[in-house]
Amino acid sequence: MSTYMPKAADITRKWYVLDAAGKTLGKVATEAATLLRGKHKPTFAPHADCGDSVIIINAEKVVLTGKKLEQKKYYHHTGYIGHLKEVSYGTLIKSKPEFIIEKAVKGMLPDNTIGRNAMTRLRVYKGAEHKQAAQKPEIREF
Repeated sequence: MSTYMPKAADITRKWYVLDAAGKTLGKVATEAATLLRGKHKPTFAPHADCGDSVIIINAEKVVLTGKKLEQKKYYHHTGYIGHLKEVSYGTLIKSKPEFIIEKAVKGMLPDNTIGRNAMTRLRVYKGAEHKQAAQKPEIREF
């Protein structure tokens, strides 16, 4: 029996809503990465982009365990000599909670065109409302 190879015309994409309220950052990011990659489908193939679209709501209510709010840092370099900037996750979660979830999900996807295309199908919202009601997304419990 030969291995099933999905074609671009055979792939059907669905929309899912994940509620991050009260959930840990890793659990939300893992579930989103699995759905974006398509690993929950029986027709998954590692070489094909067969994932679904994901909407994450309540990003500001995501939980970081332990002392990560104070101790975990986000680093970025401005491009100038000696300009390595650091921001704690405690201040990031107040100002840009969407960025934290996007960064966590991006780290769980492959560093190639499949991962970059999957990131375009991720939508993260700070509050409980989202703009994709016309796509009729399913609420995914995890």
